[in-house]
Amino acid sequence: MTFPSPRPASAGRRPVVVVGAGPAGLTVGNILRAAAVDCLVLETESRKFIETRPRAGVIEEWAVRGLDRRGLAPGLPARAQAHEECEFRFGGARYRLPYRELTGRHHYVYPQPLLVTDLVREYADVRGGDIRFGVRDVRLHDLDTDHPSVSYLCPETGERQVVHCDFVAGCDGARGVSRRALPPERARLARHDYGIGWVALLAEAPPSADCVVFGVHPRGFAGHMARSPEVTRYYLQCPPGDDPANWPHERVWSELRERLGAAGAAPLAEGRLIEKRVLDMHSYVVGSMASGRLFLAGDAAHLTAPIAAKGMNLALHDAFLLGDALVAHLTTGDASGLAGYSAACLRRVWDYQEFSEWLSGIYHGTASGDPYHAGTALARLRRLFTSPAAATAFAEQYLGAAAAF
Repeated sequence: MTFPSPRPASAGRRPVVVVGAGPAGLTVGNILRAAAVDCLVLETESRKFIETRPRAGVIEEWAVRGLDRRGLAPGLPARAQAHEECEFRFGGARYRLPYRELTGRHHYVYPQPLLVTDLVREYADVRGGDIRFGVRDVRLHDLDTDHPSVSYLCPETGERQVVHCDFVAGCDGARGVSRRALPPERARLARHDYGIGWVALLAEAPPSADCVVFGVHPRGFAGHMARSPEVTRYYLQCPPGDDPANWPHERVWSELRERLGAAGAAPLAEGRLIEKRVLDMHSYVVGSMASGRLFLAGDAAHLTAPIAAKGMNLALHDAFLLGDALVAHLTTGDASGLAGYSAACLRRVWDYQEFSEWLSGIYHGTASGDPYHAGTALARLRRLFTSPAAATAFAEQYLGAAAAF
């Protein structure tokens, strides 16, 4: 919801207020600072928290190029792991899909906390941007007028601060205030629940394969994704709403060995589990990513289940478009980018949503208990490894390298 104009305890003015210091918000802030557009970034958590919060780790090649063109995350390609193929395991066998060979493209593994650390340092320490951590009760005001504002409680004084602005970039995620500020006709969600859960695990153990591994098994999906030479991300399909306590150490490793087992596969390198939580697989897309002077980016506008590792990439795509459009409007008066922002973002959002739903059929079909879905899942898998055209189409979508949307 949007709030009436507050009675300011103190006041200031910025062309743009960015709500949320995730990849989207920090990228928008950096783009504005590079163009000498003043802005303020507000974040409810501490700097230490956002720099260490476990999140996604896959960045598509086009996104890295976009960061590089804007002088962000310098040296990322040298520090990140470049992945050029993935492996499916099903029916007790291993099948490699060499997507670099098929498309000439690859992707990077670079955990989101490292990217956020890079972006915070660039924005606050290098470019001198204003960011305020630990703020409380953020409110958005008068978004449908030419004089919006954002207010928040200062963590040091408890006093409500008010910042007047021209635009608000709502980058505060699925539970933030920005999406709730959309009027009902624009806030309608298109939502899809997959009816499954994943146990998300971080293991203090080196990767057990040199690429991402997808285990398609009658007991449920399993995933193996390297995060660093010492830490590996694993996923295990489970019932939605399952309790992480139902997955003690021995059960986790037993299921991973079973679901990722295949002829010729190296034994899993086991280690201490340093994160364990259950994710219910669901996705949503808002009706519009813009309303008045408010523009949403990232999870505030759309949530993509981590089935295809698209969330961080969509957040960066939004941020590139929004940052550039705000700069164009505020420096040259060109409003075309802002006018077309929502439609341009949503084309890619829907493409990634469709691919995630298609891929879910492969991952989860054999464990569905439905012979029809199990049969179609295996048919899709066989097609990937018998048809070069099907393999190339998969690789393009997996890498976000398909033709312009």
